[in-house]
Amino acid sequence: MSLLEPGRRVHVMGVGGAGMSGLALWLAERGALVSGCDRAPSAVLEELRARRIAVSLGHDPSHLAAADAVVWSPAVPPDHPELAAAAALGLERVDRPTALAQVTAATPTWGVAGTHGKTTATSMLVQVALAAGRDAGWLLGAPVLGVGANGHYGSDGLVLEVDESYGTMAGVVPAALAVTNVEPDHLDHYGTLERLEEAFADLVARTTGPVVAWADDAGARRALGHAHHATSVGAGPGRAWRVEGVALRRDGSRFTLVGPGELLEVDLRVTGRHNVANAAVVAVLARTLDVEARAVERGLSNFLGAPRRFQRRGAWRGVDVVEDYAHLPGEIAATLAAAGELGYARVGVVFQPHRVTRTLALEESFPPAFDGAALVVVTDLYRAGEPNPEGVTGERVASALVERGAVGGVRYVADLDRVPEVLASSLADLDLVLVLGAGDVGRVIAALPGGLG
Repeated sequence: MSLLEPGRRVHVMGVGGAGMSGLALWLAERGALVSGCDRAPSAVLEELRARRIAVSLGHDPSHLAAADAVVWSPAVPPDHPELAAAAALGLERVDRPTALAQVTAATPTWGVAGTHGKTTATSMLVQVALAAGRDAGWLLGAPVLGVGANGHYGSDGLVLEVDESYGTMAGVVPAALAVTNVEPDHLDHYGTLERLEEAFADLVARTTGPVVAWADDAGARRALGHAHHATSVGAGPGRAWRVEGVALRRDGSRFTLVGPGELLEVDLRVTGRHNVANAAVVAVLARTLDVEARAVERGLSNFLGAPRRFQRRGAWRGVDVVEDYAHLPGEIAATLAAAGELGYARVGVVFQPHRVTRTLALEESFPPAFDGAALVVVTDLYRAGEPNPEGVTGERVASALVERGAVGGVRYVADLDRVPEVLASSLADLDLVLVLGAGDVGRVIAALPGGLG
């Protein structure tokens, strides 16, 4: 059976997670009777309730009384009592990868994949689809700013952020695909970069229509080699589409996209060469799918940014404060490069390492990513529920930065509540504070004395 059969009663475990809340909304809008549960209250649960999805706190087999099927997030262990109860009741049990496989098998899907940048690029593609007049649906890991929540059903296909974590993309079958980059990540699941790249190659090979990749990234370029219908885009030589004339501002960017027999002028409200790359891949994929060029330009100009992606939060005592989700070395380096190109010369960074496994797997790659920063304050790890038998802390990253000696100063501050006072003591030497990480490091911004202007 399938989750997509009319009138199915679907219970979503871990519904507060970014990927699961979007799926719950998409299924509900398509006509399923959706309920859900999660272990802790959150704003996401309140939003789901506002959309008339019955949500319970905690996990209990009684939640399954009115369900035909159960979908669960990777955060839910397979031996969970609620899943055992579902098996005893004979309910259909569907993990998130299988759910997405069912969705993409039944729905024409434009996907965006990559180890970073995919939330931004997928949001851009949603805007392009809407500008083209399509009744598009979408599934993302964050809300589409200015448009709506992270999940929405549309009758004219699906725009999907293709998530590689926990093998989630293993059964996804896109009709078209954009690949932003492929760098080491989620090695706790894949084990090696080679296996991660194999998973992207398999995704590309399963794609039934065009695949577009940012070919200046070596991993994306290798993945593109497995496509049936491949198109390259980039600033380097030999690309089918070329990015030219890049101009960056603190409030946006412009560039020209030159392809076979055509030229697009793209004006973005977000800055940074990484966002130029995201927009270029999206634009080429849309043109390959015969989206009218003016709709592509208009949709990209409508993009307001993605939450926590070089998001200016205000100024603190005259110093700009920007929050960014960057937590991988490539993302961190790109964010610092963007700051430099925008004229910030003395950048202070607050960095919260994310997950024990990621910190260990990438510990040699982190130090070079911060080169040139005036100050790096490293907090303790955001473990995301992972065990930590070796007692790994953020001090491991801070010590590696000190050893490399390529930043002005390094401080390890385990307690987020103490970070503001450390920043205050160095603020006179900074013109930008970057708050980086995928966990709860944003708490630092809310705690800055006197608030933001």
